[in-house]
Amino acid sequence: MRKYELMVVFPLEEDQFKTGAEGVRKVLADFGAQIVSEEPYGDRDLTYEIKKRNRGRYVLFNITASPDKIVEMDRQFKLNTNLLTFLFVRVEE
Repeated sequence: MRKYELMVVFPLEEDQFKTGAEGVRKVLADFGAQIVSEEPYGDRDLTYEIKKRNRGRYVLFNITASPDKIVEMDRQFKLNTNLLTFLFVRVEE
């Protein structure tokens, strides 16, 4: 198991945010990843427009996961319409 940071940007609408966050937690659990912490970063301007939106709600997940599961989780997140964008970053120990 390796440590990763997962930064996710959700739409500002409360219903889409809640649905998206639950979807992220479910995908992480389904692939055996453990959420170490979840830190909201608040609403911020996006550097460039994503899906016709200029602002998003940022959340940072610190997780531990198997490296071979990251590709599958990436594929699942791309299918989630309640996410604007996301990024996995491996944390060096």
